[in-house]
Amino acid sequence: MTQIRQPRLPHRGYVGIGIYQPKKSPNLGGLWRAALAFGADFVFAIGERYEPQAYDTAKSWRHLPLFHYTDFEDFLAHLPHEATLVGVEIAEGAQPLPDYVHPERAVYLLGAEDLGLSPEILARCHEIVQVPTQICLNVAVTGALVLYDRQAKRRRAAALANGHATASPATEPARL
Repeated sequence: MTQIRQPRLPHRGYVGIGIYQPKKSPNLGGLWRAALAFGADFVFAIGERYEPQAYDTAKSWRHLPLFHYTDFEDFLAHLPHEATLVGVEIAEGAQPLPDYVHPERAVYLLGAEDLGLSPEILARCHEIVQVPTQICLNVAVTGALVLYDRQAKRRRAAALANGHATASPATEPARL
């Protein structure tokens, strides 16, 4: 009997990114657009301090789901199986993004523009990473940098595995 081989998946893992108690709709919309641009699988918001119709000129809602959770416990109850929850915050002990090795199945949690992530929430994250800057960045910009870093490192690793010395993010598909 002949066995049928299953095709290999084009990528492994998944990535989601979201904001804890986002304050401003344009920031959630900007993060949603960045998530679409960098190939994320989903976006989420915890709490409802923003207008539900987020600013989004790319109409990301047509292509990328946005999940809403009432509070942090609701979010944790729906965290995907074996996902690594990565808090993104300027915090003591956080790993600098340039040195960070992204997990295969990652869910990145950003703090609100004004409140950040509380010590209680950071304690429940599996890992904490920070973008090393001299001043705080806009939450959507921070999310875009994290997603770009993940994408660039995964592409570089794939290129090296295929015998190529370098990989340019601009020359490969935008799939994380």
